[in-house]
Amino acid sequence: MKPEALSAALEAEHAAIYAYGPIGVRLDNASAADARQAEAAHRTRRDALVLRLTEMGTSPPAAAASYTLPYKVTDRAAALKLATEIEERTAAVWRAALPETTETDRASALAALCDCAVRATRWRRRAGVSPATVPFPGRVT
Repeated sequence: MKPEALSAALEAEHAAIYAYGPIGVRLDNASAADARQAEAAHRTRRDALVLRLTEMGTSPPAAAASYTLPYKVTDRAAALKLATEIEERTAAVWRAALPETTETDRASALAALCDCAVRATRWRRRAGVSPATVPFPGRVT
């Protein structure tokens, strides 16, 4: 088991949590509720990773004070685009963790990858992006 893969996943979760702040304020009520649920899911994964890394005797990486977003989130379209990208990026980190993990950690990584892929699909659908699904979630092209 390599704690580096889980540390990378934790860093991705920190970044996802940060991104959902500017995303949520640019969405309508129903979409904002989904953004809050997505942020909560990332917080839950973050907390589980902190505990797991601590159990492994590894110091979990702390969240940065702030993160640089790839562009300004000024409207609904940008918010939906960023939400999709955040889920895709986080899925990619979890996908990379799969071969580096075993047993329970692998099951957790796979569940996280699937969760991110489902959320990304939901955001694509809400944004009217077609196709809404991708063949290999988390695959970096």
